[in-house]
Amino acid sequence: MHYVISDIHGSLDKLKKILEIIHFSDEDELYVLGDVVDRGPHPIRCLQLLMKMPNVTCLIGNHDLMALQSLRLMMNVITDDFLADLTTDDYENLINWIYNGASTTMTEFKSLSMAEKWEVLAFMGEFLSYEEVDVNGKSFVLVHAGLGNFDENKSLDDYDLEELVWERPDYNVPYFKDRYTITGHTPTQLIEGNPNPGYIYRINNHIAIDCGACWKDGRLAAFCLETEEEFYAE
Repeated sequence: MHYVISDIHGSLDKLKKILEIIHFSDEDELYVLGDVVDRGPHPIRCLQLLMKMPNVTCLIGNHDLMALQSLRLMMNVITDDFLADLTTDDYENLINWIYNGASTTMTEFKSLSMAEKWEVLAFMGEFLSYEEVDVNGKSFVLVHAGLGNFDENKSLDDYDLEELVWERPDYNVPYFKDRYTITGHTPTQLIEGNPNPGYIYRINNHIAIDCGACWKDGRLAAFCLETEEEFYAE
């Protein structure tokens, strides 16, 4: 079976629980649509768990991107020359990351050995920007946030990273008539008009699966591509 989850945000207990609920095995495939890190208590441990699973494909989310850029900087020896070479973008990214819940990621990362730090960064550096999956005659486009500045004539390769990890989708507009677009990034609790906040939201060939795992009353959702079943870890 092929399963999709998103926006784990350091919720290690819910990640372990959802894997148990779906009876995830070596015969299955798991797609993680970004935002493994930040906010929740154990973002690095979530990454390390996923790293051990060869049948997991991770896509990059905006939090993963901010963390990767800033953690790479933190691996340098802080000298006057290093500080002088930092760009405005470097500073802005670091400030934005800290503002958006970086503390748990930074704390766990600091506790790693040097070898473990590099392993985590190498793993995150391999995250994909999007993925296309065909299952049982159905086609799915997997992406963290959406397809910013959407154009039906635009190739997926033509979207820049900003459009894929930051721009929220317009659920009123079906991106594709013959494909489903599965996204995270926007908690379904915040989708206007959603009759069932906090659970997977489906409309116009959109499937939104961020159910606020790191929120007090949120949950981590998994979606099975073959059966379209929904699973939740409270």
